[in-house]
Amino acid sequence: MIEIKEVITAKDRRDFVNFQFSLYKGNKYWVPPMKKDEAKQLCAKSNPSFEFCDAKFWTAWRNGSCVGRIGAIINKDYNIKTGNDYGRFSRFEVIDDMEVSEVLFKTAEDWLKHHGMIGIHGPLGFNNLDNQGLLIDGFDYLPSIASVMHYPYMQKLIENRGFRKENDWVEFLIKIDEVPEKATRLVEIIKKRNNLEVIHFKEKSEMKYYLKDVFHLLNHAFDELPYVTPFSDGLIENVSKKYMDVLQPEYITIIKKEGKMVAFIVGLPNLSKAMQKANGKLFPFGFRHIIKALKNPTVMDLLLTGVDPHYQKLGLPAILISELQNTMLKKGIKYVESTGMFESNKKGATTWKNYEHIQHKRRRCFVKEF
Repeated sequence: MIEIKEVITAKDRRDFVNFQFSLYKGNKYWVPPMKKDEAKQLCAKSNPSFEFCDAKFWTAWRNGSCVGRIGAIINKDYNIKTGNDYGRFSRFEVIDDMEVSEVLFKTAEDWLKHHGMIGIHGPLGFNNLDNQGLLIDGFDYLPSIASVMHYPYMQKLIENRGFRKENDWVEFLIKIDEVPEKATRLVEIIKKRNNLEVIHFKEKSEMKYYLKDVFHLLNHAFDELPYVTPFSDGLIENVSKKYMDVLQPEYITIIKKEGKMVAFIVGLPNLSKAMQKANGKLFPFGFRHIIKALKNPTVMDLLLTGVDPHYQKLGLPAILISELQNTMLKKGIKYVESTGMFESNKKGATTWKNYEHIQHKRRRCFVKEF
């Protein structure tokens, strides 16, 4: 018999977070999150997303052992934006068991139906910086901390519940070589022709000055993408605090035109192996592994890129990539992990046409109408 427990107490939140640690234990391609950060996401007191989202989370138990988990989220801002009352399922993790999967999905779907939803899609988080999508291809590659890891059987369990494909994200692994002189000249021509100012940072204090502008541009640049809602000031502050300690100024570049920010790129030294060693805890030794990875990176994660839609024809992505590439080469970094981009973004995929690269991961968002 399967027992469903709603996540209410601090212990419930720990059980919810800890289940993935038991499920993926021994899997060399899983990157553990920080347990405290994960638990905070489940609580309205510590997650500003509850200002515009309703959410519930549950664990499934059999014979005293946790065998699965799921969350249900109603992003009210997104539903107003799209005009569709769809709920989201989130943080779905389960043993390879159809019965457990069915009970978890029924619990989440019943709650969403009770709140007037006409359909469900996911896996999706509270916002577009929360983990999105189920990994369906690329199980033998280590994901970045901005990506996900799942077992292949989970796709079967979701589809068996009547879900179909809604959207896919694809990810790339890119090899970085010396910048051809021709490409360097082209970038300089674009900068001069369009009176562009490229800003680099040396100190975090300099970077902080632009953080809100970066998120406001992100809101503008990503506005038309699926599952996206604007970041509120509270959410901006929350996300900034979460990432400020690990962001490295030298891997962030901003482009301004006539004093206005029109593009940015944020690279982050790959922390996946360091996070595996930390195993969900910053102390007593986790922070040491992270600091070491930040100081001696071999792979760069392309965490965020944003371009003002009004200036997309200026070739700004080429400048951003070129600037980051130059910094990486000075540091001896040879590879870049891209974050997910929608497979429909053909223009974005051409960014890597002049580089040696592979499309090595695919994530999927599923959908079902009630």
